[in-house]
Amino acid sequence: MAAEATSWQKEQVSRAYVHALATQGGYTLCDWNVDKDGVDVTLRSRGLMVDIQLKCTQSPRTVRSGYSFDLDIETYDKLRDPERSAPGHLALLIVPPDIGRWVTHQSDSIVLACHGYWASLHGMGHAAGSSTTAIHLPEHQELTVKAMGTMFDAARRMTNSAGLGLN
Repeated sequence: MAAEATSWQKEQVSRAYVHALATQGGYTLCDWNVDKDGVDVTLRSRGLMVDIQLKCTQSPRTVRSGYSFDLDIETYDKLRDPERSAPGHLALLIVPPDIGRWVTHQSDSIVLACHGYWASLHGMGHAAGSSTTAIHLPEHQELTVKAMGTMFDAARRMTNSAGLGLN
């Protein structure tokens, strides 16, 4: 039977995954050491920012056409807040049940045996629950470099629409 990874191990492999993608995409990344605003990492690109809350699981809850993750209401409310200066996202990293399979060393590479999905929470409605709310992460929304580009497109739209009322 595989051992359950600790929360800090899940957090660190999530950060490594996002760091690798951000590096490949040419984005800079800020790791927040305090999760005060519901954000673990912020991506930057040419003045735009994207905030991401990272979650990791060894036993994902599958639903039709994707995954579901129960996010605490406090974090949900922070990420969906329309007053944010950067759109808030949830990223769910799925790792194998056996922590020994998370990283494979090969002669010319190191392979992370994990995959991630994302959901934009910016502007979402009030949660129905009182302690958690189920976030649907569609299987077509894999967390990739291309997905990060899509997140920045949303940040650009948000910034442009916010600036329309300025003089």
